[in-house]
Amino acid sequence: MKIDYHIHTEFSCDSEAKMENYVKQALGRDIRMLCFTDHVDLNPDDYGYNYYSPEKYFEAFRKVKEAYGEQLMLCSGIEFGEPHLYADTLKRLTTYPYDFIIGSIHWIGNMFPCQKVREQYSAKEFYTLYWKEVLNTVKQGGFDALGHIDFPKRYYGEIYYVDAEIREIFKRLLDKEMIIEINTSSLRKGHTETMPGKDLLQLYADCGGRYVTIGSDAHVEQDVGEDYETAKSLAEMCGLRQVVYRERKRVIL
Repeated sequence: MKIDYHIHTEFSCDSEAKMENYVKQALGRDIRMLCFTDHVDLNPDDYGYNYYSPEKYFEAFRKVKEAYGEQLMLCSGIEFGEPHLYADTLKRLTTYPYDFIIGSIHWIGNMFPCQKVREQYSAKEFYTLYWKEVLNTVKQGGFDALGHIDFPKRYYGEIYYVDAEIREIFKRLLDKEMIIEINTSSLRKGHTETMPGKDLLQLYADCGGRYVTIGSDAHVEQDVGEDYETAKSLAEMCGLRQVVYRERKRVIL
């Protein structure tokens, strides 16, 4: 059974995709579980700043679930940017009936790994700053899975890390009973690895990690479920099990 636990719809500023159209695509691809995880971006420099509306999201979600809920399992979620900086807002949003919350780092202060920033900071310099933000956000917690842990790889095309720093991140993450996701979007952008790739996944397992979610990070309907089998095989290779979340509770598949 194929599953996609990270997809974006028209309730994210960078997508125009309809929930219903995702469902139709999923049914044609033998995908039997979807989680709509739209962006919550609170950094004033992000063009999605304050774009997300939980009321509008849940109005659409209830309609599509009523229409298609007997054909596949539909779950509600968000991808919350920089959780450690906006903990109060995250706590408020958890009063809504989400099944799953992804915590992600996209910004370091006013810096996003766009071309202008890449011209100013080498991969090593940017990652050094980035891992500090990741550590701060796992210390804060409040979410279920850490999204695309090596996110700058999508833009730099490479990764840099110090083993001890990553072990500290994983220790803090696991102490709070959170997990990581395998995000396949980098494969659609011409890279050879998922986010994270085999080395970080193996390090996660070595630190005691046992579970992952799998998501395409689709922003258009045609990408739903893309490279699922690749991610699943990679998880199994590293001794990790795929899970989903229902009502913020982990369900082992």
